[in-house]
Amino acid sequence: MSTDPTAPPAAEPSATPNRIRITMLGIMLAMLLAMLDNAIVGTSMPTIVGDLGGLAHISWVVTAYTLATAASTPVWGKLGDLYGRKHVFLASTGVFLIGSVLSGASQSMSQLIAFRAIQGLGAGGITALSFALIGTLVPPRERGRYQGMNAAVIAIGTIGGPLIGGLIADHLGWRWAFYINIPLGLMALAWSAIMLKLPATRTKAQIDWPGIALMTTTISAIVLAATWAGTQYAWGSWQILSLFAVAVIGLALFIASQRRAVEPVLPLRIFSDRNFVLSCVMIFGAGAVMFGATLYLPLFQQSVQGASATNSGLLLMPMMIPIALVSTIAGKAMSRTGKYKIFPVLGAGLLAVGTGLLATMDTDTSRTTAGLYMALVGIGLGFLLQMTTTIAQNSVEMRDMGVASAGVTLFRTIGGSLGVAIFGSLFTHATAGHLPATTGSDSGEATQISASALAQLPAQTKDAYLESVASGTQHIFLLAACLCATAFVAALFIKEIPLRGKPTTPRPAAEQAPASQTA
Repeated sequence: MSTDPTAPPAAEPSATPNRIRITMLGIMLAMLLAMLDNAIVGTSMPTIVGDLGGLAHISWVVTAYTLATAASTPVWGKLGDLYGRKHVFLASTGVFLIGSVLSGASQSMSQLIAFRAIQGLGAGGITALSFALIGTLVPPRERGRYQGMNAAVIAIGTIGGPLIGGLIADHLGWRWAFYINIPLGLMALAWSAIMLKLPATRTKAQIDWPGIALMTTTISAIVLAATWAGTQYAWGSWQILSLFAVAVIGLALFIASQRRAVEPVLPLRIFSDRNFVLSCVMIFGAGAVMFGATLYLPLFQQSVQGASATNSGLLLMPMMIPIALVSTIAGKAMSRTGKYKIFPVLGAGLLAVGTGLLATMDTDTSRTTAGLYMALVGIGLGFLLQMTTTIAQNSVEMRDMGVASAGVTLFRTIGGSLGVAIFGSLFTHATAGHLPATTGSDSGEATQISASALAQLPAQTKDAYLESVASGTQHIFLLAACLCATAFVAALFIKEIPLRGKPTTPRPAAEQAPASQTA
């Protein structure tokens, strides 16, 4: 019999809070790399296109990464449950670094797209296993003490990405947008290899290859439909309808395969727990709001409110700073009291109110007012983002920690992908006919007029364009408010199950495996 790879090191006397924080630094650094990557690369895209060409395929640089991340996340999570999360985490970080080296050395746009997919495969494992490792290191009751580290990574990744990307593009060249991952990634690898002390796992379980194939097909169809709908193809086109049909058929076949598999890649038993399902619903809505806000709020601020695009990451500070602060405060309160249901209820409620207020913004809304609305959204996300992961992990058995963490991450990614796709369609529809032809984008993504070009437009044309941007933003956040209202209803039905804490007595002999090893 193999050992349980999830026995918390927190049970060991040496696993003090300071020791756990030191151990988590390697995990946090790897998470930060994965978060920073898209933002840094996005800022460098104009330089990349100027060097490699391939403007018509530019959107695939992001799509290949996102698709590979989403499709691989549950697989990495399951592999971690089967073969040990530490070693699988190190392997995924290694894959990410290989993809970074190859991407930086790309000689054509086709090569860059292929190597970005390799990067995305590694990022899927980093994201899924980071949360699973945190769940392994720290029992849910104690996890609130460390949520500030997670929130700081999110804030730094969102705000710092564009800033770092701009500096790299201006002073080092676009290839360093990828090469910068190498020293930081090697540091994360070495730190985690030395500091992570987890039970090793040996298993002879058969890998569920049919399940992996069906799941990958289904997720790929959903992400591609979300990416292309309303941009490359109309929502009602045969291409998009075919992708959705593939997703529906693939999902049905996947569920059937998981019922028969000896060791399913995504065990259906985790969906029998109400709290896990509700956590997925909440994180789906939160993912859509966060992805949408980080894309369209800076666009509104730059176009309508005349904010500078030089430091676009700073425009999100009114939202990102509250995320870090509130997440830390809520986490400590959860650890102290053991109560947690109030936080997702508050978070989803404040998100619904905040996005509803953002939906009222027009061309006369001041930056201060918009900042206050964004802060309300940030407070809601601070209460909700980390808490949903904790609730989901607390609702499953320790053996399913990896797939549970990966499942929550997957729903956040799909929520973000679908949300941005629908938001983009709403925005494009609102600005249709008001965006000068010279500002169109071959990539199909949201476009805007530069400040200098906007100033040169006739007053009537300029006003019409700004009104259209404001209208598109209103539509986006009205839909976001509806999603948050759904998340609020889901939060009300959360059952407050006592959080697992540090074990105070030895595990029963039946739970102890004779062949245990320590990695």
